[in-house]
Amino acid sequence: MSLSRTLIDVRPLRTSPAFRRLLIGRTVSVLGSFMTMVTVMYQVWDMTHSTVWTGAVGLAQALPMVLFGLFAGSWADRGDRRRIFLFATVGQAVFSLLLAVQGFTGHVPVAGVLGLVAAQSCCSAVGGPAAGVFVPRLLPKDQVAAGLALQQVTGQAMMLTGPALGGVVLAWAGIGPCYLVDALSFGLAFYGAFGLPALPPAGEPSRAGLHGVLDGLRFLAGHRAVRGALITDLAATVLSMPTSLFPLVNAERFGGSPRTLGLFLSVLAVGGVAASALSGPITRLGRPGAVMLCGAGLWGVALAAFGLVRDPWAGLVLLALAGAGDAVSVISRSTIVQTHTPDALLGRVTAAEQIVGQAGPHLGNLRGGVVAGWTSGVTSLVSGGLLCLFAVLWVGARTPELRGGSVPEAGAGPAPLKPVDVPVPDAS
Repeated sequence: MSLSRTLIDVRPLRTSPAFRRLLIGRTVSVLGSFMTMVTVMYQVWDMTHSTVWTGAVGLAQALPMVLFGLFAGSWADRGDRRRIFLFATVGQAVFSLLLAVQGFTGHVPVAGVLGLVAAQSCCSAVGGPAAGVFVPRLLPKDQVAAGLALQQVTGQAMMLTGPALGGVVLAWAGIGPCYLVDALSFGLAFYGAFGLPALPPAGEPSRAGLHGVLDGLRFLAGHRAVRGALITDLAATVLSMPTSLFPLVNAERFGGSPRTLGLFLSVLAVGGVAASALSGPITRLGRPGAVMLCGAGLWGVALAAFGLVRDPWAGLVLLALAGAGDAVSVISRSTIVQTHTPDALLGRVTAAEQIVGQAGPHLGNLRGGVVAGWTSGVTSLVSGGLLCLFAVLWVGARTPELRGGSVPEAGAGPAPLKPVDVPVPDAS
């Protein structure tokens, strides 16, 4: 196999100027968001010196996604997705700017900071489902997986770079400038989508309010491949999310060195970046269901094995394998969702995927902590990894649509729409 076919498939960057511009804007925006994540945690800790308040940061970020995500998805399936995304992006920039203002002045209480974080998360809950239709509408179907892989590798790279850059800017310039960088980063995200034409739902628009939400849930319940993809993701996160266990396992097995703990937290992302960068063969394979099941199974097995080893280097290798399995699973899951869901329902299904991605890790970290409190960190890790593997095997056994190719099952709804190559006018 040639090197060009082994490395990540970059055809979407060559064939679609619209996708290329969107990816650049999204990458810069994700970088700013990770800088803000570090800045918020630092500021809240500096104001309170309380782990309860720093824990509340995650709640402020996740709760709006869970509460408003499906209704935002229904809205995205009724209107122009481009306009909704631009509206949400402006909202995120405004709240980042307000965070910057309070960072410069220093007169806002901690509850006010969390309120701004929650408000920004509400805007993200609106923009995410709208953006979920961009890739399948801009790229041919055989390039959708490659486009999602490009999003994954750039997002993972920003997850590595953003916190470190945020720490440097914090130390050099302080809290306000860090938030200001994030606010400015949304300008590129806005620019990336501004040149798109109107993108209304192709098909019958969503019904308003709860009726539209219920229509989306009925589709999820009835479409075996999409339902199995989301259940697989929940199994991987709820049953075996390891982050909350790292400090305990580090103390139990590896001497409690903070340097080792830092490597544990970063090597997952390193594995994800490496797997995404070498994703060419899997995105060209055309069997995202089977790849997703294998990736999720690798995640569970690697984490269970990590709980058993005593050598830190072996542990790092296993965590890198877990990160690689997770990245492959995420790319394939998103491919299934975006190629098996009719365009008229894609906003709601993307919202459900977004909720799963937000709530699953938080519940998984809670599960891991509770089980570790009853037993030990090692027991929690090993049992979670094995439960994840069994759940993935169960989903694979019960869902033959995932084991086969990428063709939607009969009767699950209309086939995915043929994507259009949308020219993007030069904004200059």
